[in-house]
Amino acid sequence: MPNHPPPATRHQLTIGWLYPDLMSTYGDRGNIICLQKRCEWRGIATKIINIDPSTSEHGLSTIDLLFGGGAQDREQTLVMRDLRGSKKKAIIELIEHNIPSLFVCGAPQLMGEYYEPAKGERIEGLGIFAMHSKHPGPAADRLIGNTVAEVSWNNLGEPDHPQTHIVGFENHGGRTYLNRSAKPFATVVKGYGNNGEDRTEGIVHKNAIGCYFHGPLLPKNPVIADWLIKKALEVKYQTKIELAVLDDKVENRAQAAIVSRLGVSV
Repeated sequence: MPNHPPPATRHQLTIGWLYPDLMSTYGDRGNIICLQKRCEWRGIATKIINIDPSTSEHGLSTIDLLFGGGAQDREQTLVMRDLRGSKKKAIIELIEHNIPSLFVCGAPQLMGEYYEPAKGERIEGLGIFAMHSKHPGPAADRLIGNTVAEVSWNNLGEPDHPQTHIVGFENHGGRTYLNRSAKPFATVVKGYGNNGEDRTEGIVHKNAIGCYFHGPLLPKNPVIADWLIKKALEVKYQTKIELAVLDDKVENRAQAAIVSRLGVSV
C-alpha cells in the first residue's frame, strides 16, 4: 500500500464480474476488491459491472477487464444457460480482442469445450479455452489444499518477468485436461493443479487466464493483479503503460509464509 494517495490520472477501467450472486465461492470477491484497490492506490478510476441475465451485449462491449469466479455444478448449469444466449458472441469477441480476463475454478470450465459433472448432463462450454473438464464421480476424492506453482510467463508474453512463483488454495472435484495446442498458466510445484496427473495448472488464451487458484488468487499474488491491470490499460489506451510501484511487503510476507509452511524451496 502506498504511504499517501497518488495523484489522479485520466485512466479508468471498467471491470466486468460474471454472475457474482451465483459464482463467488471461496472468497472470489477478494479478486475484485484487490483489482479495485490496486487501481485506486495508483489513481486509476474503476467501475464494476455485475454481469447477470439482464446485462446487454452493449454493456458487455464496454468492459476493459473480465473476471469470473467459482460455482457449484447447479449454479454452473444456470449460468451456462444464460451465457449460451446473446452473451456468448460478446464474450468471445472480448477475449479474441485481447481483453484481459481471469477465470477461477468453475468459470474456466464454462469457457472450455465442455464440463461433465459427477451427476447430470454434460455442460457445453463457450469453447474459448482448448480444454475440457470431467468429474470422476461422487466417490472420487476432491483435489484440496494449499498450492504453489511456477508461472509460465512465456505464455503471458513476458519471458523476462522476474517473479516466477504464485500461491493459492484449490478445492475442486473436476479434472481439467488441456488440448495439445493449449498453453498452461503455470506448472505445479506443490498441489494438484488441473488434474493431479500432469502438473499443469490453468490455461492461457491471448490475455485470458483460467486457473483453479482460490483463496483468492490476486491478494496473495499482486503480480498477477498488476499484469491484468497493465494489460487492460494498454489494450484500452493503445500505449505502453508503466504502473506505479506499490509497497507489497505484507503480501510478499504472506506468500512466503505459505511457501515455507508447505516446505517448498523457491
